[in-house]
Amino acid sequence: MRIGLDMMGGDYAPAEAVKGVKLFLDGVASGAHLVLIGDEQALSPLLAEAQLDQSRYTVVHSSQIIGMNEHPTKALKEKPHSSISIGFHLLQNKKIDAFISAGNTGAMMVGAIYSIKLIDGIQRPTISTILPREKGTGLLLDVGINADCKPENLVQFAILGSLYSQYVLGVDNPKVGLLNIGEEEGKGNLLAQATYPLLKETPQINFVGNVEGRDVFRDTADVIVCEGFTGNVVLKMAESFHELAVRRNIHDEYLDKFDFEQYGGTPVLGVGEPVIIGHGISGATAFSNMVALAQRMIESKLLDKIRASFTAVSES
Repeated sequence: MRIGLDMMGGDYAPAEAVKGVKLFLDGVASGAHLVLIGDEQALSPLLAEAQLDQSRYTVVHSSQIIGMNEHPTKALKEKPHSSISIGFHLLQNKKIDAFISAGNTGAMMVGAIYSIKLIDGIQRPTISTILPREKGTGLLLDVGINADCKPENLVQFAILGSLYSQYVLGVDNPKVGLLNIGEEEGKGNLLAQATYPLLKETPQINFVGNVEGRDVFRDTADVIVCEGFTGNVVLKMAESFHELAVRRNIHDEYLDKFDFEQYGGTPVLGVGEPVIIGHGISGATAFSNMVALAQRMIESKLLDKIRASFTAVSES
């Protein structure tokens, strides 16, 4: 298992990326070999200081960096020697089994869609966020890359989220809900009204109906689907809980679960290889957890499960 990590992506890279690699390698025994993509001159002293087991990682040199504010498509085209471009080249050519970056999100999405490609039958990729609940964790998707959606998109997100919840998060027969302004069928805007009957008729999911905002952090549904505009609003609101607690010096076990670092990053669901996008302000814990997530995705054979599910959809 070879996991590629962009060491130059993120506000605190490469220092925090190296610390994250150390956290992962010093943690639970793992058969994963890390492919660290970045500027060798910048990485060498940091790696030496970290005193890592050199048999467990390889450095691939990159001479360029795609900045956070650069135009994604233009940057990928004009910077073929950037850490993100090299990462996708390695993934596309099966030199690595997963690719992780906390760098330019747009470049990661463009690379995932155009170099790795969508799985047959999937119309759009999606990204999700973990929802800390009273018991365990839930999943919300889409949270930003699909601000406008068709009902068919939300149905596919529901299937993708259900498979991810089952095989990566370990939820047996996850309950799927549609985020809405009321519990009753027929509630909501045109998108919600059109999506509900489609979800009800989708055999691959355990649809439990509409869920309201007050249900997001309850145990009502394990997977909640919505279009990316609403999802991103919920995501940013949830992130503010932990930030507010830290600013007010509030120590609470439940509020601590809203720290994004605990979950690392989010996979781009729907593309043909494991691609994980991290928060731009990722620190060591987030980088370590992103590598652990990539390992779980590979070990669970999630992509094979997704292909099989959408093959069954196209044949039915």
